[in-house]
Amino acid sequence: VHELVVVKINEVTQFAAWCDLLEYEARGMIPISEAAGKWIFDVREVVKEGEIKVAKVIKVEEDKNLVHLSLKRVSKADEKEKMNEFRKEERGEKLLEMAAKKLGKNLKEAYEEVGYLLQQKFGSLYDAIVNIKKNYGKLEKLNVSREWIDALLETAEKSVKEKEIELKFDLEVKSLEPNGIEIVKSILREVKEKTGGEVKYVSAPIYRLEIKTTDPKKDEKRILAALEKIKSKHSNFSYRRVE
Repeated sequence: VHELVVVKINEVTQFAAWCDLLEYEARGMIPISEAAGKWIFDVREVVKEGEIKVAKVIKVEEDKNLVHLSLKRVSKADEKEKMNEFRKEERGEKLLEMAAKKLGKNLKEAYEEVGYLLQQKFGSLYDAIVNIKKNYGKLEKLNVSREWIDALLETAEKSVKEKEIELKFDLEVKSLEPNGIEIVKSILREVKEKTGGEVKYVSAPIYRLEIKTTDPKKDEKRILAALEKIKSKHSNFSYRRVE
């Protein structure tokens, strides 16, 4: 009771909507009094057949395998969070199924052999699979077979593209020396070599350092250390992080 669930509406009458709970093998019913936060004459005013909705459990009749649900008790924020979680787990299940096919197994066997264990130990099937490299040692301790670990690892590497983040820094480099242009070029070359990023001209004396990374926390720390070292050597050099 009070749990948020994702449902698919498959029948709507004037006084109730009937649905399937997509995460459980159960049927749900949304009475007209729980369909909307305002008074309505017909449930069909707010619900259509085929729609996917987030609902809150208000009562369970186990003997009838029927769950009483509410739409009006679900906030917009809760709805968004639950749908994101549901879609993520759908992707996780797809990855599990792909790994199972490599081993000649079906989805049911996959859940029984490793899927339920991943959900229990890591909280999310998707998170467990996409972070398979980090979880390698933990899986071995959980006695997950080597063939399953390898199949999941191969699936994750082929199917999950790590999200790239671009780090940006504004650099200020100036020199009043006769060979000032060469001094500026030399400092910018050093920045490029030490950080591994691309340096672009903005408007003298400002230049933009751009670096793409899949590990922004680690790389930002590395880049800041490199820039600080360059700054300590050159009084005519400064930088700032661009959000």
